[in-house]
Amino acid sequence: MKEFNNLKYSQEEGIGILTISRPKALNALNTELLMELHEAIDLIAKNEALNVLIITGEGKAFVAGADIAQMKDFNSEAGRVFGELGSSVFRKIELLKIPVIAAVNGFALGGGCELALCCDIRIASENAKFGQPEVGLGITPGFSGCVRLPRVIGAAKAKELIFTGDLISASEAEKIGLVNKTVSSEELISVAMTMAKKIAARAQLAVRYSKMAINRGLESDTDTAIAFENQVFGLCFATEDQKEGMSAFVEKRDANFKCR
Repeated sequence: MKEFNNLKYSQEEGIGILTISRPKALNALNTELLMELHEAIDLIAKNEALNVLIITGEGKAFVAGADIAQMKDFNSEAGRVFGELGSSVFRKIELLKIPVIAAVNGFALGGGCELALCCDIRIASENAKFGQPEVGLGITPGFSGCVRLPRVIGAAKAKELIFTGDLISASEAEKIGLVNKTVSSEELISVAMTMAKKIAARAQLAVRYSKMAINRGLESDTDTAIAFENQVFGLCFATEDQKEGMSAFVEKRDANFKCR
């Protein structure tokens, strides 16, 4: 991975950690950071040695939102272009073939909440705060929050959070299904790594096909979603991993998956 001004990256045992690193601005998303994210995600997508990606933030924020100092003088066209930029990179993250875990270490507001939403799994530290406070600034959520938040927590609760702009705690976020798990700040990365290692130990083609089926199902009618799931289920039986996994089960031994 190349060096970026606002991102840090490390990788071990097939697990990557991408850290948003603009701590003096609470990791606020400006154009430069979003362009760097675009490039980093493209590089990650080509990394065949990677099985799981963890995204987190440096300092006391995951991402405190989009950069208001940059946005305040936008006209309508500039606002639309900025929204398209953020939405497109978040869609890239959502469509990565590998699972993505958000390790939310602090404020996840506005664009930060939207970044967490495009990840597959969200683990939060106890001091994390979530919210879509954009209406208090005279704007709507701009990076697909109006699309993803209702799909994750239901329309009524999403409308409440977006219309009021209220912030919620990590424990409340877990109660409403926005967060999978809440842990202490000290445990956050280790818990995310433990989950990532568990996922990485499974048959990776099956994990990736499962992600595809879930995402396609959320965006399709029921019959189309079922038909797609049946297709990827059948594809699994053309893999070496399926033969290995089922043989290992019958022979009562650990499977040795090779992502083939």
